[in-house]
Amino acid sequence: MPFAFFRDFKDCLMDSPRQSKKANLNREPKRSHNQSSTPPQKDAYARLLSQHSSSKFSLYLEQYAKDTSSQRDGNGPSPLLKVQSDRLNIPQRKRDQVPNDFSDSSDFSPSSMKSKGEDSSLSLYMEKLSTRSVQQDCERKQGVSDRQRRGQRRDTATSHDGDIESGEELGSLKPTDSKKHQKQQKKSKDSKETDSSAGCPQSPKKASTSGQEQDKMTKSKKKNLTNSPADKSKNRGGRGSKKQVFESYMTSEEVSHGLKRGELIQGQLRINPKKYHEAFIPSPDDTRDIFLDGIVARNRALNGDIVVVQVLPREQWKTARTPRPDVIMEDQCSDQDELIRKQQFVTCAKDILKNTQALDFKVITPLTLSFVCQVVYIVEKKHSRAATGFLKFLPDKPFAMFSPVDHRVPRINVQLADCPEDFCSRPGDYTNTLFICRITYWAADSNFAEGQLAKTLGQAGEIEPETEGILIEYDVDFSEFSDEVLGCLPKNLPWTIPPEEMRQRRDLRKECIFTIDPATARDLDDALSCKQLPDGNFEVGVHIADVSYFVEEGNALDAIASQRATSVYMVQKVIPMLPRLLCEELCSLNPLTDRLTFSVIWKITPEGKILSEWFGRSVIRSSVKLSYDHAQSMIEAPEKMFSAAELPPVDPEHPIDEIHQAVLNLHSIAKNLRSQRFSGGALRLDQLKLSFTLDKETMMPQGCYVYQYRDSNKLVEEFMLLANIATAHHIHRRFPELALLRRHPPPKAKMVDELQELCDQLGIDIDLSSAGALNKSLNTTLGDDEYSPARKEVLTHMCSRPMQMALYFCSGVLKQEQFFKHYALNVPLYTHFTSPIRRYADIIVHRLLASSLNCGPHLGLSTQQVQKQASHCNDKKTLSKRVQELSSELFFGVFVKDCGPLDSEAMVMGVLDQSFDVLVLKYGVQKRIYCKSITGLASFHHHKVGKKSELTLVWIPEDPEKPPVEQVISIFTLVEVQLKADSAPMKYSAVLKRPEENEL
Repeated sequence: MPFAFFRDFKDCLMDSPRQSKKANLNREPKRSHNQSSTPPQKDAYARLLSQHSSSKFSLYLEQYAKDTSSQRDGNGPSPLLKVQSDRLNIPQRKRDQVPNDFSDSSDFSPSSMKSKGEDSSLSLYMEKLSTRSVQQDCERKQGVSDRQRRGQRRDTATSHDGDIESGEELGSLKPTDSKKHQKQQKKSKDSKETDSSAGCPQSPKKASTSGQEQDKMTKSKKKNLTNSPADKSKNRGGRGSKKQVFESYMTSEEVSHGLKRGELIQGQLRINPKKYHEAFIPSPDDTRDIFLDGIVARNRALNGDIVVVQVLPREQWKTARTPRPDVIMEDQCSDQDELIRKQQFVTCAKDILKNTQALDFKVITPLTLSFVCQVVYIVEKKHSRAATGFLKFLPDKPFAMFSPVDHRVPRINVQLADCPEDFCSRPGDYTNTLFICRITYWAADSNFAEGQLAKTLGQAGEIEPETEGILIEYDVDFSEFSDEVLGCLPKNLPWTIPPEEMRQRRDLRKECIFTIDPATARDLDDALSCKQLPDGNFEVGVHIADVSYFVEEGNALDAIASQRATSVYMVQKVIPMLPRLLCEELCSLNPLTDRLTFSVIWKITPEGKILSEWFGRSVIRSSVKLSYDHAQSMIEAPEKMFSAAELPPVDPEHPIDEIHQAVLNLHSIAKNLRSQRFSGGALRLDQLKLSFTLDKETMMPQGCYVYQYRDSNKLVEEFMLLANIATAHHIHRRFPELALLRRHPPPKAKMVDELQELCDQLGIDIDLSSAGALNKSLNTTLGDDEYSPARKEVLTHMCSRPMQMALYFCSGVLKQEQFFKHYALNVPLYTHFTSPIRRYADIIVHRLLASSLNCGPHLGLSTQQVQKQASHCNDKKTLSKRVQELSSELFFGVFVKDCGPLDSEAMVMGVLDQSFDVLVLKYGVQKRIYCKSITGLASFHHHKVGKKSELTLVWIPEDPEKPPVEQVISIFTLVEVQLKADSAPMKYSAVLKRPEENEL
């Protein structure tokens, strides 16, 4: 039987009785308990029959509608209905336990599901639902509270431009009942709330619609639209009282007791940026995510906050459609009616589950029970509470409405006094002006936060205002360093190393030491050396800038560095962790200059076996500043004699040939080290990185390219990893309770299992049992043609989803060393030692190392202090990474606008029910393509078997005499796309191009 029959039947069934029931309750609140409140459903079926022409199905529905009315009048079912049930051979005791196996709601074409089993499933579902409706009415008559029955909570919904509106009372009444309903609301203010559905995202147009316009939309069959704040005020009877939107927070004592008893769960809140009504926190065992549904459930917490949640009683859990949220996110439904149908479906299924004691939950597919949780306490507000957005004038209001660009942040009421002076008289002048607004308060009885404008950034679409907005929103301190901080720097410039300091260090200035960095780098914090020994082995050194010498523990410079925690790298600039005098001069290992360093030196065989190891403070003098390109040229031309003109200035003490040979020796050893690492079970998940060429004057993008990770990069990486691993073991031996280490937890088991199932169904032979097995699979199972790298990129992206973030931690906090392990590197201990100019964690490690070598001051740190700083470094590293991504997206948006449209091949990397994600191969960017926005498409159909999802796109033929052209979209499908600038500033879309016939 076609799914469309069932879907529309479900809509009618749920829409009509619920609306009528609600209306009747409002019109007759004092109805006798003996009087039935369930209205006949014939109108619902009549509407359904008008939409479908299946004679068999129509006959059945007509008969069922008559029988339903007859049963309520005391008559039994008709012979026809009984005959149909009997013909299907379904025992009576089984007719109440039929699985609801539905196809996806986005299938636009009639399918051919006409098996007898499916007919029986529908008929029994109808019968069951009718019974449940009567039971629910009885419960209401017997005084069962709505909260007990369904755990119904008021919710809010966010529109596509960030609007948040209450979803407590949806416009599900008939138009003629609207005024009566509002009057009745006033009379029954103290009565219990009636059943209601959750709110749904709306477009900006609908979100700001007045109450009068909403009445018009209701008359035009737009069901269940969220009421505007003005309407809600009317519904409350205009008494000035406000209903509470959010639950009150628990006290700290209640939270403490609840956490100890295991009744509450603490974790970091993550809000899905594409479906901002969905949020998650990790489960205590880290195997899966706990789902928070809706903005009310988040209880005013924002993305990144540390929250405490309460899992509500089981009877308040809800059913949810697959796919699970911790797999690939389903795209937002742009069709409001379709979204409402999905919500009603969930509500209906929930009612069935709640009222059926004997029902086996396992047989209900594709429904699964999801935890229903709500935030009861915010432990730490990690989110900056600042947002970039636009200001909207509201006539006759004492405030303006601030709409954040990030839809995960609520809309904010800003007092007009806080707005620009001429905003009220000339609001149109500010339509395209970017502002920064900070949330100052969010009351429990309001859907909207209150805030103040922090800054006017400038015109949207310009790089500098957009960049500043990103920095402020993600709490990046880009202010100038204070005089107190600068006062901690050396006064006498040019600075030279004091003689007493020289005496305490190993002098390596005569050694052939050099740096290898990006060509534009100015903060050079690592250098390499390689000297062949008479016995055929090598002395290899990694030399790291001794930043801790200049950043004394506890002073103002240390305080600001610990607060910033990391340098932030954007496309056009760097926000440094330390003042530029240190970053680019005193600490930077610039060539031909004496510099203080921490060195780790190994005696190592050509095969990469370590024979000995030395740690200590040193002094070096870099011979040359090589770029990755220079080093790569040396590796690719081992016999070439490089001239001075081909390289940067070189120390005359060390000829170019000596440097060239050192690079070649390091490359040879690095290859062996790398081979050993991966044969030992390491994993590397490379993802494409976009780089830009900028105009030197305007700093605007002139071109872009996918960054190539080459042998010169791998050379440096291997020795930095070796130094970090060696340092981790060294400081952990000396300070087993105080070492700052870096761990990488294994991927979430549930998500790994689901990924394995998907790969099996796609025919991909992949082993996810360990990091090493996965790495081997990624490099051996994807063929050997021109698109193998693209398939590897797509599979790498899929494999990255279950992965967790690596984290800094203090070794004294985790008692079991098995949790210290770094999953991807497959090593028991790891830390960060090699980048102290740009990472504060490395400075702490340097201090630990100095103390362990008795060449530094006594450490005044406790386990709690180290852990607190480690957590802060984790937060700042995450924010820094996101800022870097946004900066890249910003510049690519400008590039598309200035140089587009851009054509490229793309490979499908994820398929949803109404959209699919592609990897644009030429530029390495990922974009989502929505089927409903594809020009020239007649229809599309979604099909899913297990975890494998496919879309069939039906194109309108260019020649009317030819049949429609079908294109199947699944993972690894190759398509042609065009990147085009959107009307919104800095935004662009991927447009699917019509396939050529020879491509199908």
